[in-house]
Amino acid sequence: MSEFEGCILRIATRQWVNQVFDMAIYFTNLRREWKQGQIVLFVHKTSLGDALVGYGLIEGAWEKDELSEQDRDACERGGWKRAIEFRYVKQFDKPLAVKETFLKGSKLRGRCFHGMKLNKNQLEAVLAQTDV
Repeated sequence: MSEFEGCILRIATRQWVNQVFDMAIYFTNLRREWKQGQIVLFVHKTSLGDALVGYGLIEGAWEKDELSEQDRDACERGGWKRAIEFRYVKQFDKPLAVKETFLKGSKLRGRCFHGMKLNKNQLEAVLAQTDV
């Protein structure tokens, strides 16, 4: 696989899905070299099973001690170590089931999608299937 252009982040709860799309920030423990301009696809368990519910374009990523007091408090309450801030996020009008994407043949399920690296072709293929 070529250098990754983005990745999948799986959001565990509906509350956190709302937070991501309301605040354009995602708290995580995932260690990765986050780069400005990378695309992140968000997966959440829906009535369709695991589904892509939106995406975001990374503005920056910060360790807990670099965050504002409010974000640092949220990070500590959740037990997270860093935050990814997005230039923008887009929630899909209709979730796209993972089993309807190039991932359909994958044996990965649930939390195993979290942090999965994606190349440019994979990102473009998924986004072409959505309402963006």
